[in-house]
Amino acid sequence: MSDETIRPVNRPFAATITPPGSKSITNRALVLAALAAGTSTLSNVLFADDTHVMLEALRQLGFELDVNQPNRSVALIGRAGAIPFPAAKLFCGNSGTTLRFLTALCALGRGEYVLDGVPRMRQRPIGELSDMLRHLGVRTRYLEQPGFPPILVHADQLPGGLLLAGAAQSSQFLSAILMVSPYARHEVRVDLIEPQTSWPYVALTMRMMDDFGSVPELVRDPATHEPKRIIIPQWKYSGRAYVIEPDATNASYFLAAAAIHPGSKVTVHGLGRHSLQGDIAFADVLRRMGAAVAVENDSITVTGPSELNGIDVDLSGMPDTAQTLAVAALFANGRTAIRGLGTLRVKETDRLAALNNELTKLGAAVSIEADSLQIDPPLELRAAEIATYDDHRMAMSFALAATKSAGILIKDAECVNKTYPNYFDDLRRILIPA
Repeated sequence: MSDETIRPVNRPFAATITPPGSKSITNRALVLAALAAGTSTLSNVLFADDTHVMLEALRQLGFELDVNQPNRSVALIGRAGAIPFPAAKLFCGNSGTTLRFLTALCALGRGEYVLDGVPRMRQRPIGELSDMLRHLGVRTRYLEQPGFPPILVHADQLPGGLLLAGAAQSSQFLSAILMVSPYARHEVRVDLIEPQTSWPYVALTMRMMDDFGSVPELVRDPATHEPKRIIIPQWKYSGRAYVIEPDATNASYFLAAAAIHPGSKVTVHGLGRHSLQGDIAFADVLRRMGAAVAVENDSITVTGPSELNGIDVDLSGMPDTAQTLAVAALFANGRTAIRGLGTLRVKETDRLAALNNELTKLGAAVSIEADSLQIDPPLELRAAEIATYDDHRMAMSFALAATKSAGILIKDAECVNKTYPNYFDDLRRILIPA
């Protein structure tokens, strides 16, 4: 196990950076490419723990891949909705996207597929996805604890039909269903009977489906304009060249680094007005706190103000940025209230409990009510060893505190390999004073 610390900086810095490709987009693109007819060439692919397990699982299912890690590219021969092998045992690590997306993908096969992961994955729910698949005619069986992996998919292709979707524990369940639905025997219609969890991720999935050639129809309530129904036509995907944009959640750490250091400036290239990812809206959160923000077509720039102010914000649409904001709140004037965090309890760790523990170590006063987190910053940060709970976002976010105050050690920091193996090197690089 490796620990990391960052030497605090007390002078403004200026930097530009392009974070690695998005994990969310990489794993969606790999699934869509596998489903497409013909070869897809993906560029700016993220190579990290979550995507390595997806690549290996696709190989175990019989897909042909040409992986060029130095060039960050993958060429994948799609099988037009077919699963090459009739059986497989798929190890998904602690990658929620891999296990959930491939559970739905395996439903298109003919045979039996077992999906499992590390011990923490066996604590992450999959029951709602299993129920969705069952309503579409797919048989599944839990091999140990009901509602959790490992799960067995008895596949005889995907019958399809009408699905009623409430507010799920993860948007990945609905995304998984949507991506495979063009290959169902009967048209799939999804009635959204409640507001959806992390809707921007569902919207991201539909935009990528469109990019690969199958255009979902979204029906909105005429009075509220809220999404009410998704109709997935039986139009097949086609292989294509596809460029994966940088990870917006990982970009949030660098933008926040500028915001908490007065006079510092960070520009993230590859993200901007037309980005697919909803997490680019985190820049607006920093703007509300007082940072200067400029969003261009292909870049986002944040400049740190003389002081930050606490805010009250709902992050239900981008919950993965909650840890970034929680650490930034340590350096703001007044209380910060973060709402809409119900999904954080079923991530790589219980992130609400983890935030409470580690923010308190640094001297903050923290309270949790239902799905909300309130943070009152300390007058001065305490030295502390930060536990990371095998959660990459705990390590990356709390490293920001170490850029401001000495004596903060990030324990077991190799967990950043899940989505950003070179994170600490890149963070140190941007901190060079201007």
